[in-house]
Amino acid sequence: MRQIRLVSRPTGFPTAANFELVTSPPLDLSPGTALVENLWLSVDPYMRQAMDSDEWWALGAPGEGRALGRVVQSLTPAYGIGDIVFHTQGWRTHAVVTPSASRLIEVEPGVPLSAHLGILGGTGLSAYAGLKRVLKLQPGETLFVSAAAGGVGTAAARIARLLGAGRIIGSTGSAEKAKWLVSEVGFDAALNYRDGSLVEQLAAEAPDGIDAYLDNVGGEHLAAAIDVLKPRGRIAWCGAVSTYNGDGVVAPRNLYDVVGKELRLEGFLVRNHLDLRPELIEFLTPHLQSGAVVSDETVVDGFSQTVEAFLAMLRGENTGKMLVQLAA
Repeated sequence: MRQIRLVSRPTGFPTAANFELVTSPPLDLSPGTALVENLWLSVDPYMRQAMDSDEWWALGAPGEGRALGRVVQSLTPAYGIGDIVFHTQGWRTHAVVTPSASRLIEVEPGVPLSAHLGILGGTGLSAYAGLKRVLKLQPGETLFVSAAAGGVGTAAARIARLLGAGRIIGSTGSAEKAKWLVSEVGFDAALNYRDGSLVEQLAAEAPDGIDAYLDNVGGEHLAAAIDVLKPRGRIAWCGAVSTYNGDGVVAPRNLYDVVGKELRLEGFLVRNHLDLRPELIEFLTPHLQSGAVVSDETVVDGFSQTVEAFLAMLRGENTGKMLVQLAA
C-alpha cells in the first residue's frame, strides 16, 4: 500500500520535491468499515489551495482527493466484495472507508466508470449547479465559460447544450485547444486568451453581449465578462485558477461595473449543492449511454504518476478532466 505525502509547502508553482511516495503499513479494519483498492484518482485545481493550509493538507500526510475504489474486504453490510465506492481518500492506493463518508456507485451499462469522477462527479456537478441553480440558464441565452478545456468547462458546454443554450463561447490557452473545443466538445466559438485582448475577442464573438458567465479563472477573464455582459446579466463564480499559485489578481479592474450594469455575481461551492447529484445522474445517464454526451478526460496511467498528473493539470496540459488510472 502506497501513499503520496506532502513534505513541504509550495512557494508559487508546486514541484515534485514538495511530495514523497512512501510505502505504508497494511490498513486495519474495524467493524462498520471496508477496505477499498483505488482504481481511479482525480487531481483538481482546488488541491493547490489546500497545500497552503495545515487545516486542509497536513505536512507528512496524503491529501484529500476524490477517488473510486473496489471493495476488497468488508466489515459492513453496506458494501460487498467487488462493490465500487466513491470516497475522498485519494493520493493513496488503498483506503479504509465508512458508509457515512463514502457512497456506492451504481454501475450502469454504457456509462464509463471514470465518468463518476468527471461529468457525473464533482466536476459535472459544479457545472450543473452553476448553470441550473446559480445562473438559471434559459433556452436561447448566450453563455461564456472560462477554463473551457478543463473538466468543469467541458462539462458545462455539454450540459448547457442540453439545457438549450443559444450560443456557447469558451476561453482557453492555445489555438489547438480552441479548435478542439469547437470541433469536439460543441462550443460555438472558443477564444485563445493569449492571442490578443480577451475582451475584444469576446465582444467580437458576442456582439449583442452575453447573458451569463461561468467563471473558473477570475482576474482578467472576469473583467472581460463584466465588460461584455448585458445589463442584468449573471455570473456564477466557481473558481479562480489564475490566482492559485499566488501570481494573479482576484478582483478585476471593473468590479464596480457590477453595480452600474445591475449584474448578479454569486459564488458557490459544489459541496453545498450535493442534493443535485441524483438529478444530474438521471439527466445525463441516457445521453452517456447513447453516446450523445461523453465525459471528456485525460488519463494518466499508474499511481506513481499522480504528482506529474497534478502538475500537468496546473500547467493546462489536459483536455477535460485529468484522471489517474491505477487499475483496470
